[in-house]
Amino acid sequence: MANIEKIRNIVLLGHGGSGKTSLAEAILHKTGKTNRLGSVDDKTSVCDYYDEEKEHQHSILSSVVNTNFSDTLINIIDTPGSPDFIGPAIKSIPAAETAIIVISATAGVETNTRKLFELADKAEMPKIIVINKIDAENVEFQELIKNIQETFGAQCRCANLPGKDGNSIIDCIDNQTGDSTIMNPAQAHTELIESIVEADDELMEKYLASEEISKEQISAVFVEALKKGTIIPIVFTNARKEIGIQEFLDIIVKYSPSPVQAKPAKLKDGDKETVLKADPAGPLAGLVFRIGFDPRSNMKYSSIRIFSGTLKSDTNMICNDEKKGVRPGHILKSQGAENAEIPEGLAGDIITLAKIEELKMGDLIHDGKVSGKFEMPPVPQPMYSLALEPASRGDEQKIGTALDRLCEEDPCFKTSRDMQTHELVASGLGDLHLRVTLEKMHNRFKLSVNTKEPKIPYRETITLKAEGHYRHKKQTGGAGQFGEVYLRVEPSERNSDPPLNYKWDIFGGSIPGQFEPAILKGIHDVMQTGIVAGFPLQDVTVSITDGKYHPVDSKEVAFRAAGKGAFLDALQKAKPVLLEPIVDMEVTVPADNVGDITGDLASKRGRISGQDVLPGNLIVIKALVPLSEVAQYNSQLKSVTGGRGSYSMTLSHYELVPPNVQQQIVAQYAKKKTEEE
Repeated sequence: MANIEKIRNIVLLGHGGSGKTSLAEAILHKTGKTNRLGSVDDKTSVCDYYDEEKEHQHSILSSVVNTNFSDTLINIIDTPGSPDFIGPAIKSIPAAETAIIVISATAGVETNTRKLFELADKAEMPKIIVINKIDAENVEFQELIKNIQETFGAQCRCANLPGKDGNSIIDCIDNQTGDSTIMNPAQAHTELIESIVEADDELMEKYLASEEISKEQISAVFVEALKKGTIIPIVFTNARKEIGIQEFLDIIVKYSPSPVQAKPAKLKDGDKETVLKADPAGPLAGLVFRIGFDPRSNMKYSSIRIFSGTLKSDTNMICNDEKKGVRPGHILKSQGAENAEIPEGLAGDIITLAKIEELKMGDLIHDGKVSGKFEMPPVPQPMYSLALEPASRGDEQKIGTALDRLCEEDPCFKTSRDMQTHELVASGLGDLHLRVTLEKMHNRFKLSVNTKEPKIPYRETITLKAEGHYRHKKQTGGAGQFGEVYLRVEPSERNSDPPLNYKWDIFGGSIPGQFEPAILKGIHDVMQTGIVAGFPLQDVTVSITDGKYHPVDSKEVAFRAAGKGAFLDALQKAKPVLLEPIVDMEVTVPADNVGDITGDLASKRGRISGQDVLPGNLIVIKALVPLSEVAQYNSQLKSVTGGRGSYSMTLSHYELVPPNVQQQIVAQYAKKKTEEE
């Protein structure tokens, strides 16, 4: 489609269970893209096509579908709503012009809804709120709208209303009549117009002077009002019965911005900023926002939002600042798991490429005429970890490859090899996140692992200034080894970066400069393994002050050993201690559970730093807590709140471990070391 003004890119955001996928399925069916209404419950959804999504009946990765309505191409990105799978949802935000915030009429404004709304708001995106599941019983709609306005602002106004019969929708943009149990359509119309005209000073003056404003004038300024955020329309749907779907699509086509009207994307390259115009004739610039693998063939698919230029099958496509380009091959349009070939990818559109292994989420693809990076919204740090062991011997390499693939498609799933414990550690956002990801590995790659709690990533440091000395002398017939080092250690500022502050304070050539790298290697050997309980050292300043060398016997190996020995000698005198990771926690719970949760966090050595009251009788408790106390907090929170609580945590800093806790850790380390010997 060459007419970019006839493209709309929307991303569906909201908490799990709000009905985002059902909304996407209803749109596809209503516009004739599918011949029957896909259902999450019946496992016939176009968007949720992975086995794990069908099994758990919720989205795990984002998916891309498209349809045509009123001569307009609508690209839809359906995203996961569970807090455990928020990563792919966050990474999809920059690919769309308009954020559709989906709220369940029964559940109201939930944790993930707030987080994703805030991220869309920070990205300065136009937003439309969809209240779904309007057929549910005992819904207090007035209270729900009040909560939405309290949470997201008074600019949230009803653009339509459900009719009294529950099967019809009353337009409040062009119309002021009708019968709704929620509010009078005339009142909704007035509130809506007031928010829209705020975006245009001239129109505002006319409105205040009680002059008549035409439908055409309102239409003309509506897109601008959405962009400026003076209006956030609320629309009502019942996706499973396809009620309100046509009215919702009308609003998308008429009032949400096209790629030409939207705020242009920017590339940042140091201080240089490149504004990308939605022009097919411009330089090629696209963002890789989604990576997926075919559940059967394991073929890699990369979804790309093209902001500028045209991508053809024979384009020399460059990724980031690579020197060599690749040919994209077939240009595809995704419809869930299915992909149809199209002639080219144009500015403003979303396309998919197959089998390009080099591409990663967040990458810039271009033709060599632009450079820089897209600013991507930050994703939460994965802090819930499990140590993995292959269930079958000899599977280590296969498991490594499989985990790499899983990391590519989920930005909040990470794996690492712990240098101290030699454990393979998988980290995610919660128990469900890791369980489903490992289930995916088993289904897709036929690989199984045993899991156990990993070691907490403690660190070590020193608390005093001290001197160290070591002479390394080895005489074994023929050439010997000799190196002697004097050094001084002292504590650096807590949580300093880099962990080692190193100084070469040698004067008069007592140690030739050629041996400095060897001494530093010896010090780094100890920095990795520590001295208290086998954990890496941090916040240490080391000054090499003196030493001796031998013109024949001094070698790198001798000075590496001397540097290591002198460092160990100084550390033992510098009162080494353990540091523990402290996490910043936000725990969202019903008001009734606040006392239980704050008491529990206090018993875990937590420090409560504040509380925020949210609509819906919810409280956010903010606290700093040692990671060792909350590493497996998920099940505890579920049991206290009956599954209604949620939490997030990010690494804050490292602090001294209390002496009694340090004794226990050191004793465990000593026991393990004895067993290994």
